Amino acid sequence: MPKLADHDARRAQIADAVLRIAGSTGLHSVTMRSVAAEAGVSVRLVQYYFETKEQLLQFTLTRLAQHMAERLRVRVAAAGEAPTPRDVVNAVLTEALPTDAESRTFHLLYTAYAVLAVTDAKLAAQPFVDAPNAMEDLLVAQLRAAQQAGDMTAQLDARVETVGLLAMSAGLGTSVLLGQRTKRDALAVLHYHLNRIMPTS
Repeated sequence: MPKLADHDARRAQIADAVLRIAGSTGLHSVTMRSVAAEAGVSVRLVQYYFETKEQLLQFTLTRLAQHMAERLRVRVAAAGEAPTPRDVVNAVLTEALPTDAESRTFHLLYTAYAVLAVTDAKLAAQPFVDAPNAMEDLLVAQLRAAQQAGDMTAQLDARVETVGLLAMSAGLGTSVLLGQRTKRDALAVLHYHLNRIMPTS
């Protein structure tokens, strides 16, 4: 068991080095050599745990997504013991915005990875596709629950509204990264559309 724990710690150490590099100079700067230098280990050790750069990036993205999922759980929990569908949707959309260092790194890495995956089949791993689909299904379920509770108009298409909200959230995140608008302005836009779908009393 101790050896397994050491291996996990090493993988985490290496993945965290990837995040620091990607967050400061971009995903294109991530190489086995640059990661080894940032992590303070040998290139051979990085290659021992990750035979290819693709494996390294996939592991790092998965690790970061797990961190963001935990942040989301904390945000939802902060809404109270019985969060409403609106609370959950608001938490998801808010967490998706680059409002601090970790969420900024997630947005940068995820967006850059997605662009690379378009032209590199090795990077287009199934988990990368499954995660957004799972998030979409989660929000669809929340919107339908809101409809059943009478908090959202039954005539609205929950799936279409969800797709629109997620696409808008992603676009707003990019606009924040580019400095086109502030985090506060992006949140205001999200809340405007959320209020349109699920008006507050």
